[in-house]
Amino acid sequence: MAAAGPLLLNLRSAPRGRGPAAASRSTTLKRKLQSPHGNPPLKRKCKPSVSAFQKCPVEADIREKGSSSQKSLPKKQLTDNQNKSQKSKPSIKTSSLFKNNPEIPEVHRKAVQQVQENVFTKDSFSQLDLHPHLISTINTVLKISSMTSVQKQTIPVLLQGKDALVRSQTGSGKTLAYGIPLVQSLQGMESKIKRSDGPYALILVPTRELALQSFDIMQKLLKPFAWIVPGVLMGGEKRKSEKARLRKGINILISTPGRLVDHIKSTECIHFRRTQWLIIDEADRILDLGFEKDVAVILNALNAGRDTRQNVLLSATLTEGVTRLADISLNDPISISIADEIQKAFQPASQIERQASSSSNCMEQENFAVPEKLKQYVMMVPSKLRLVTLAAFILEKCKFEKHHKMIIFFSSCEQVEFYHELLLKVLSGGLELEQSERSSVSSAHLQFLRLHGNMEQEERTEVFQEFLKSKTGILLCTDVAARGLDLPQVTWIVQYNAPASPAEYIHRIGRTARIGCHGNSLLVLAPSEAEYVSLLASHKINVSEMKMEKVLLSLMKDDRFKLHRPRSKKSCGTDPQEVRERATVLQTKFENYVHSSEGTVRWAKKALQSFLCAYTTYPRNLKHIFHIKSLHLGHVAKSFGLRDAPQNLTALPTAGSKKKTKPGRKRSDLLKKTHGKHRLAEILRSEYSSGMDTGVSKVKKKKKQRKPGNQQIPA
Repeated sequence: MAAAGPLLLNLRSAPRGRGPAAASRSTTLKRKLQSPHGNPPLKRKCKPSVSAFQKCPVEADIREKGSSSQKSLPKKQLTDNQNKSQKSKPSIKTSSLFKNNPEIPEVHRKAVQQVQENVFTKDSFSQLDLHPHLISTINTVLKISSMTSVQKQTIPVLLQGKDALVRSQTGSGKTLAYGIPLVQSLQGMESKIKRSDGPYALILVPTRELALQSFDIMQKLLKPFAWIVPGVLMGGEKRKSEKARLRKGINILISTPGRLVDHIKSTECIHFRRTQWLIIDEADRILDLGFEKDVAVILNALNAGRDTRQNVLLSATLTEGVTRLADISLNDPISISIADEIQKAFQPASQIERQASSSSNCMEQENFAVPEKLKQYVMMVPSKLRLVTLAAFILEKCKFEKHHKMIIFFSSCEQVEFYHELLLKVLSGGLELEQSERSSVSSAHLQFLRLHGNMEQEERTEVFQEFLKSKTGILLCTDVAARGLDLPQVTWIVQYNAPASPAEYIHRIGRTARIGCHGNSLLVLAPSEAEYVSLLASHKINVSEMKMEKVLLSLMKDDRFKLHRPRSKKSCGTDPQEVRERATVLQTKFENYVHSSEGTVRWAKKALQSFLCAYTTYPRNLKHIFHIKSLHLGHVAKSFGLRDAPQNLTALPTAGSKKKTKPGRKRSDLLKKTHGKHRLAEILRSEYSSGMDTGVSKVKKKKKQRKPGNQQIPA
């Protein structure tokens, strides 16, 4: 009976025989296979026939438009199937996307009153004792007339020469809060500053982009005072040119910690004999991932050069590291916290006393200030539907509404690279333009940019400047763009991967609704991560729910994702079945691109690996929300355009490890062997490093070509 399959094939090929002998042999074989009653044996019923498969088309048939499977069928059977399909109103198979998904839980949100700062005050800069040229520059060049709350409280304190610990929401004007008193102090010195004197002020910032932004603001403030020279040091630049600038002299030195430490160790001409100001901006980020040691080296070098100076620490959040740094670097500081002032104004005295007595717990239950005109949303999306939902959201906001500027945050550099290429090819019409030029809706204005720490410095600067100047566009990035950057006209922040802490959430959403403007944010969560909303509520962060079905409706506006069927009726704008069909067509387009070559499949696997590594690095207190065992690897793979979960998926190797892993590792072994924490530390370290590390430079040389085929991953 085992030979039934091949014998039936011989039977079908009988008409092609060259004589009656072939026909008689096939007839004999047919008789042997039949029971005495002329019916097939009972065991034969267990095997499904070709027609049985044809009644339920699989997704591969849809991708190939039914061409390959239909050609192999006999003509009579093919016409029968076509008649049946026309009668039963054919539909695309949607079960792969919309079935077997976990139920989306109801989001139970506590009604919390958010802490909001009054960004602007009625006071103007002319009320301060500032140089008239400086006031004129603020009004005409920076086009600012009234002070923000943080500026009103900080500038007078710093003009008195006191140390300060400043905590205020993102986008509240903290850079000018220290920049204005700094320039006022330096221009008014009795002996006129010379360029050759070296640095009078040192400003430390965590990222290269923030260094460039701070440098630009200082240049504008110093327009009337041309004898004071600002300068910037950061990873990715040529060390020789930086040494030449240091030799000529820089009076206001803006730097990232890693690059400054490198110059302290290797550049003889750098000194801090006249340094009177130390400003640490985004202090909590600077202290992350071992940068506390770099700051210690810098503080020792400053103390060796000069005993007394004025110190300022600024941050949107207050962490243990910041308070520890304040203890060792600030001298009798004045603490300025706008959010705390507002809370005290609305709280009874007894409650304030209780909060003061339980100061040890204030770090864990810190309440963050949120911009007043920021609308926050959360959306529950099953893993399989994440990719199409993100694509539908981008189309809705940046294509059909057209006036939006969006930043999308991912947890790793590899994901940024992969999704940038995938969305660019599929959503920007690249594939359609190659196949056919007819499209009802033009998508040429969809502009995708990317920004992460593994990019060359020239490219990072170019992307940053391009997004800064553009009125619309979508920037895919890591947390390298989450701190301090002032990107005007950003209307949407999308957190595709949830941040590791509420503080990081605040920094990300702080890229929009800046200085009193309107803005929106969207947090995408899996059903298993729903409890994260309660965590945000405990920190006085209030989010509203956005329904996934409403977002997917935007696919009805784009006929590129319409299922073309014979005798199809006019599409109904709210038909749930048609929305599902269009979502499946879009998913199929993503999968077709990913599986178009071995290189893109490897690229997708690498991005999936980096996501899993990042997922294992959530802090212990969030493991009950973000645990890798709660992920369905097959469903997660779908969000990377992979049709199945890779069987040979292994953990990304840590730096320097040459040990080969065995293929076909079980899922349990994969979870045990994932060196996620080391890998994430390595990724993030590269984003803020000095750029002088030899290991990093080697990796960058290898990654110069960004083609999918060149992306190698372990087997």
